[in-house]
Amino acid sequence: MRSACTIAIIAISSGMLMAAPGSAQNKPIARIEEVVSQPAFQRPHGKTERVATQGQPLQNRTVLRTAKPGRMQIQMNQGNRSFRMGGNASLQINGNTINHRSGQIIAWIAPGGPRVTPLQIRTRIATAAIRGTTLFIDDQGDKIIFLSWEGDVSVQADSGEAFSLNGGQVLTYDDSTATWSGPRPLTRKQAMTRRRKSQLLNGFQAPMQTMPEVEAVLNQAPSTADL
Repeated sequence: MRSACTIAIIAISSGMLMAAPGSAQNKPIARIEEVVSQPAFQRPHGKTERVATQGQPLQNRTVLRTAKPGRMQIQMNQGNRSFRMGGNASLQINGNTINHRSGQIIAWIAPGGPRVTPLQIRTRIATAAIRGTTLFIDDQGDKIIFLSWEGDVSVQADSGEAFSLNGGQVLTYDDSTATWSGPRPLTRKQAMTRRRKSQLLNGFQAPMQTMPEVEAVLNQAPSTADL
């Protein structure tokens, strides 16, 4: 017959084992690396929305939101993966997938990091997958733009179409006609204009490790005569 002390030890140990999964679920999977401007918010799953501040840890299924002119950069814990968001953006972090709901996002995987699985960005009409790539997505409500700033990007539409983008190529979905356009290359003038005016490529103090690759693609963009 077991002593009361032995039973107590077993009960405590069992309790600790049962509590472990919950602790793992509460472990942060990302953090807010920089908030360039407000309004910017974060809402942990099942909790109320709070103002986003630099250094905040983010748990799985956290919803992030910005309202113009709000912008922020998030660093994920897995594989040197980061993203910036702005332009009335809304998204949810769900493991290795970003559920993008609206606005602008630019995501990348830093060179040299582990690339076991691609980072997926799920939009309302398609899912994009990136590996060591820099991808920009802009959901404007009446259309969605996918732009590979550098590297290869695969886009799988919910309707079944599949697309592959190379660096400097853009793919557009038009809601009014329910049709896809592209992929097509940006001209050097178009690419440079986007680079100069982009609210997500400019104005951040936190580094964007793939910027040298982005600049290389910009310098190789074709002129109008080459298209």
